[in-house]
Amino acid sequence: MRTKYQGVSSFQQKVYTAVCRVPRGRVTTYKRVAEAVGCGSARAVGQALRVNPYAPKVPCHRVIASDHTSGGFQGKSSGSSVGRKRAILGDEGVYFGKDGRLCDAEFRLWP
Repeated sequence: MRTKYQGVSSFQQKVYTAVCRVPRGRVTTYKRVAEAVGCGSARAVGQALRVNPYAPKVPCHRVIASDHTSGGFQGKSSGSSVGRKRAILGDEGVYFGKDGRLCDAEFRLWP
């Protein structure tokens, strides 16, 4: 049987498939992705996304921390990588306030 994502584990395939369901202009959390794929570890989801070879087709930038901050990006928790994540999300209409938290969380969080 051929898999949709070649060269990655079955867990990564589940994570990437779940993340692809997040529409442009919306975000979800690492915890919600973990729940969607039947995993109890948001950290494991983060690790799978950190090595995502299919970006931007698999939009890992649309996954944020449960405290509604942007979380990490490309294995970094601060700096220009996280700035790039916020810029990509900004281009999709997702913004973070001066406190670093997601604006309009009730509307922007998916599902």
